[in-house]
Amino acid sequence: MTKHHHSNNILLNLGIESLNEMQIAAHEAIINDANILLLSPTGSGKTLAFLLPIFELLDPEVKEVQCLILTPSRELALQIEQVWKKMGTAFKVNVCYGGHSIDTEIKNLSNPPAVLIGTPGRIADHLERNTFSVASIKTLVLDEFDKSLQLGFHEEMSFIMQQLTKVNKRVLVSATSNIEIPKYTRVTQPSVLDFIPEETENQQLSTLMVVSKEKDKINTLFHLICSLKSESALIFCNHRDAAERISDTLNEKGIYATYYHGGMDQDERERALIQFRNGSVTYLVTTDLAARGLDIPEMKHVIHYHLPSKEEEFTHRNGRTARMLASGTAYILVHESEKKLDYIDYGMKVLQVDSATTLPKPPQFQTIYISGGKKNKLNKIDIVGFFSQKGKLEKGDLGLIEVKDFISFAAVKSKKVPDLLRLIRDEKMKGKKYKIEVARKVVKKEES
Repeated sequence: MTKHHHSNNILLNLGIESLNEMQIAAHEAIINDANILLLSPTGSGKTLAFLLPIFELLDPEVKEVQCLILTPSRELALQIEQVWKKMGTAFKVNVCYGGHSIDTEIKNLSNPPAVLIGTPGRIADHLERNTFSVASIKTLVLDEFDKSLQLGFHEEMSFIMQQLTKVNKRVLVSATSNIEIPKYTRVTQPSVLDFIPEETENQQLSTLMVVSKEKDKINTLFHLICSLKSESALIFCNHRDAAERISDTLNEKGIYATYYHGGMDQDERERALIQFRNGSVTYLVTTDLAARGLDIPEMKHVIHYHLPSKEEEFTHRNGRTARMLASGTAYILVHESEKKLDYIDYGMKVLQVDSATTLPKPPQFQTIYISGGKKNKLNKIDIVGFFSQKGKLEKGDLGLIEVKDFISFAAVKSKKVPDLLRLIRDEKMKGKKYKIEVARKVVKKEES
């Protein structure tokens, strides 16, 4: 059976009629060229754009890893694996990432996959342990590699690439243009496929400047938040420790905030996002990690506590508002001592917030943690049923429910929480007793 015929089956398996323009161009370039830089917005089908030609390049006779795909995050790695499995090819795939059992991974690799997907840290770890052979790896894909660089994976990536001596095809994939390609990738003069649309100016976005009299802008931020009529906001700053400090200070002042940055472990990051998504926390203080690809609803308010050095990051951050929504506001906090950035118009309208002191209303919801998930055969319907029958919750009392592998989170109206916990304390869900309690909030680890 020809590969071409096979490709049609793959599209059938994926439920797609035909490839889009970007996928067709990527297919041709990846099959024919040695170095490819594919630039295309998130959600445009990039994963399939590189997986299809990779499938055609695989040799069924080779029983070792033939293609390595590096991704900045575990979520993305699992997403790529999902697409590969859905394609329904006969080739094995494995995923390796931090936080996953290394012993399980080593066992999986003893029967090597044709395609190996992983995060730079964990793949570097495997290479140090020699758990798989690199002798047959001909193709390397760096997906969202701009993000890998942002997250500081330079060393691991450079180490991995030194090991891969047989690679003759390199595919770099990114959702942002004009990134510098590091030397160690050995990608020079790549074929560039640029499918990033010209920035359509965001008409609905208004930008306001908020001037802080003090060098420490935290009080000004407090007044600004008090002026937002209890509506939630995303607050961007430039450093991890700043994100934690700002979040802690806001909480001390009675504002429900949490933080999110690349230095937190996966579970903490997930927990912070879940609480923000479901309305248990109204303000998320974050680094530029949250400017891209985060699964959070669109915001009416984006606050720049610090400005990023590059305009491109500024645009990304503002992309969190005024997209689907008709309008949104970006607030820029400035102090006179700060260096002026050339992409900001410092003559913009100034917003006075000093007189606003009314605290935002506390969140309507609280997040309830449940010690079971998909792998315990629990689903949303089970949780809704249990909480409404045994916990006497009514229709509007339950918000967003997220079921993970071994744990779940449900948003419950704050005022109903004490009764709910009391009523279900000794009850079983699907015949089993789970630990059910108010989920802890992500707060700074106290130095012990």
